[in-house]
Amino acid sequence: MEAAEPGIIPVKTRPQWLRGGPRLARLAWLRWRWQITFLFGGCMIGVAGVVMALGAAAAERQFARLLAAYPYASLLVTPAGFAWLAWVTRRFVPNSEGSGIPQAIAARRLWDQNERRRLVSLKIGLGKILLTLAGLLCGASIGREGPTVQVGASIMFAVGRLSPARQRGLILAGAAAGIAAAFNTPLAGVVFAIEEMSRAFDERANTLVIGAIIAAGLVSSAWLGNYTYFGVTAATLGSGVGWAAVPLCGVVGGLLGGLFSRALVAFAAGLPGRLGRACKRHPLLFAAGCGLAAALCGIASGNTVFGTGYQHIKAVIDHGAALPLRFGILKMVATTASSVAGIPGGLFSPSLAVGGGIGYDIARLLPGAPVSAIVILGMVGYFSGVVQAPITAFTIVAEMTADHNMIVPLMATSLIGTAVSRLICPEGVYHILSRRYLPRAAAEERPDAAGKG
Repeated sequence: MEAAEPGIIPVKTRPQWLRGGPRLARLAWLRWRWQITFLFGGCMIGVAGVVMALGAAAAERQFARLLAAYPYASLLVTPAGFAWLAWVTRRFVPNSEGSGIPQAIAARRLWDQNERRRLVSLKIGLGKILLTLAGLLCGASIGREGPTVQVGASIMFAVGRLSPARQRGLILAGAAAGIAAAFNTPLAGVVFAIEEMSRAFDERANTLVIGAIIAAGLVSSAWLGNYTYFGVTAATLGSGVGWAAVPLCGVVGGLLGGLFSRALVAFAAGLPGRLGRACKRHPLLFAAGCGLAAALCGIASGNTVFGTGYQHIKAVIDHGAALPLRFGILKMVATTASSVAGIPGGLFSPSLAVGGGIGYDIARLLPGAPVSAIVILGMVGYFSGVVQAPITAFTIVAEMTADHNMIVPLMATSLIGTAVSRLICPEGVYHILSRRYLPRAAAEERPDAAGKG
């Protein structure tokens, strides 16, 4: 047997732990590289949420300044802006129209990478941010929270290229982190992932979802502070007439939310007859007409229904400010016009504003009832009627107001709103719209899809 060279241990005499050291170190590095990259993706979602929050506030301020100087400027700016946004969306960033949640749901159901890339990609994410802010700049009645879901899913899809087998879980995590970053509601992000995005909980995706929410939430809180979306309230129904608002807000909110959902589905499928064919042939003129409808609603409401509606509802809840008569209905019509125009923009904030307006009108019918509490009930009643996800609805509203006194009334109103809405629109609007983005072969999810990826 040949002698070993000085200073070199023969392979056969090396300790077991040393022989496997390089391989173990390589495996550990690969695992940690994945975790670091994943957390980086979560942080980027937090940054995107902050950018959209600050950008949306700035865009709404600029549009308000324009209206302060020229009260009827919306009759020109809003239709022209809608037409331009519809053209840019169709020409440069297709599949970025609407809230973005249907696209994220569809992306989870697809298995072909190229098909997924049509719905969630960094290009779509960037375009979604810019066009949503441009929509608010021209007075669209849209929100930024739904778009943040598609942006979050797009960021995590890009991260998922390192591990394509886990992309369904990553898209789910990105969408949930988008909600958490947009509203600063981490619990609602988890519930949204379970109830709305996946309709089931993938046990192997729980770490991805919670980890992404933590990373996005830390960035958002560090930048904007640990705020509550509608402030901290101590509203309560008491023991009197206020409890009558629970069934009222649930029934009225669910009815109007179901009608709103049916309208979105009808326009997405295409209106029947000559009018429908004309809208399809001339999408830019149709978008301009939608912009004109939104502008007329804005003028009728005293220029209060433009944008997200966040400031007006927050003022009611925080300070008992007054809302214009029929604010809720006008906001609903303006949001419908903005949502079917083919431009990017979400439904969350406008739906909460519509519901708040409905609650404010119901409070007028109940003398002596607590207005702030009924406004909150109206928010959850209408919102649950639109999304048909009752747990998500009351969790988001409860976290946004930090009002634990209203948990039980919120739950009851949310369940009533969802039940009434399903009589009009049997399935949630996001899931119906998601089928538009699925090839016919993928319209039904693969039998073994649940829990994989």
